[in-house]
Amino acid sequence: MLIVVKIGGSTLGSHDTTIADIVSLQKGGQSVVVVHGGGKLITEWIDKHGLSSRFIRGERVTDAATLAVVTAVLAGLVNKEIVAAISCLGGQRVGINDVDGALIQAKMKDRETGYTGVVVKVNPAPLEALLAAGFMPVVAPLSLHSCERPEGEPQIINVNGDPVAGDIAAALGAEKLIFLTDVAGVCDESGQVISRLSAGDARALVASGVASGGMIPKINACLRALNSASIARIIDGRQPHALIKELEGQAGGTTLYRGSLKG
Repeated sequence: MLIVVKIGGSTLGSHDTTIADIVSLQKGGQSVVVVHGGGKLITEWIDKHGLSSRFIRGERVTDAATLAVVTAVLAGLVNKEIVAAISCLGGQRVGINDVDGALIQAKMKDRETGYTGVVVKVNPAPLEALLAAGFMPVVAPLSLHSCERPEGEPQIINVNGDPVAGDIAAALGAEKLIFLTDVAGVCDESGQVISRLSAGDARALVASGVASGGMIPKINACLRALNSASIARIIDGRQPHALIKELEGQAGGTTLYRGSLKG
């Protein structure tokens, strides 16, 4: 079984068990692709540089100065720290970003969000080669700006890690996409976690505004992954051994399914 795991930067810390869980799964013969975020650290470095952070519909607004910080933090600090941590526990891994091997191509979403892109093409070949060789790809969500980019625009573009994880899961035909987040799951109007969601019901939550902020790109990524995956999961990655518990069916959170749950 191939699984894609999206790690949110806010779930990683000194007492986190995610890296140990991932290595344990690999040593047990599981094929894993890791996509990571790094929003919290990016914001810290943006503040250090005297810049400002702004978000629209859960995605960071990226100007030229912010793009430089995002590139350095995601492809450098965050990616290599995760790769080093996996190595220390004996995992076989390769750290890459979406520019490497033209893994992901994206175009600017709109002028409102600046150099924040939307995925237009996925080339799964680099990931397939690494997986076939026994390596775990650890992917930083920086994309190659589409070759049709306007003249003078940067060659690298910022892409939210959530849609990157969803598109990678779809392109690889992964059996499962798992989001490790800093919330208990997708919640209803009263704040209660919804354990099971059909694709249609998930879209309705976004359209109604019940699902908002950073949950929107996660739900949309799950819906994208469900084009090939059987299920997608959004769980609380702050819980000890959340990933192991997830594969044992004990993680709680929200399961998103294709089609209807009726009947």
